Amino acid sequence: MKQFTASTACQTNTRPTNKLLESLEGVSVVTTTYNEVNYVEPFTERVRAALAGIPHEIIIVDDSSPDGTYDLAVRYADKAIKKVREGQTKGLLVGIENAKYPIVVTLDIDLENPPEMIPTLIQEFLSKKCGVLVACRTLIPRFSERLSSKLIGRDIGARDVYSNFRVYSKDCVAGAKLRLGETFGAELLLIAKERGCRICEYIYDPPPRRKKPRVGGTIKANLRVLHVLAKLKIAMMRGYGTTKR
Repeated sequence: MKQFTASTACQTNTRPTNKLLESLEGVSVVTTTYNEVNYVEPFTERVRAALAGIPHEIIIVDDSSPDGTYDLAVRYADKAIKKVREGQTKGLLVGIENAKYPIVVTLDIDLENPPEMIPTLIQEFLSKKCGVLVACRTLIPRFSERLSSKLIGRDIGARDVYSNFRVYSKDCVAGAKLRLGETFGAELLLIAKERGCRICEYIYDPPPRRKKPRVGGTIKANLRVLHVLAKLKIAMMRGYGTTKR
């Protein structure tokens, strides 16, 4: 299985040359925000550099940040969407549904998901004919996330259940109705599976995490992830994520 080292990638703006990339109609890049004003400009700059030569758009979906994130997003993104605070999963779905291209890349705005990897992920997505490609970290930091991977990763289709560094075929999730509330993006994989979309993985070495992740401190974050794990496990036991024929 191929592996990508993020620290190396961030040192260059060169993108892979490939006939699959050259034939792309375009790609939509979606991220969600809440109080991320310091990341909007560097995020958009690095995404545009990574996708130089590839038609693309950047969509930022903001959960009504009080710090001015939305106003900055209006300046730097191609589309800025402001909505009530509903969480990351809903924001990602809103962004995907507003994408103009059939291929959509999602990633976190804080640059823990290196934008320089996007062309490589798209190549893998296209060459493997995936419905969703999940960039899975070699090192998953929280024990609650590692437990989730162990308990439901195989069934859900990706060992890094909560990684939102993904490439989607838009029709794998667009128009869906979320049933589980906030799941940090995991429910979108169940929706894709239920629609019969193939879920693939791409393994990479992640850069260091930021000091104050959006999910919260260690104890709070682990409790929130464990709560989501319980919701996902129960839903899957009841048949959610099973392909409907």
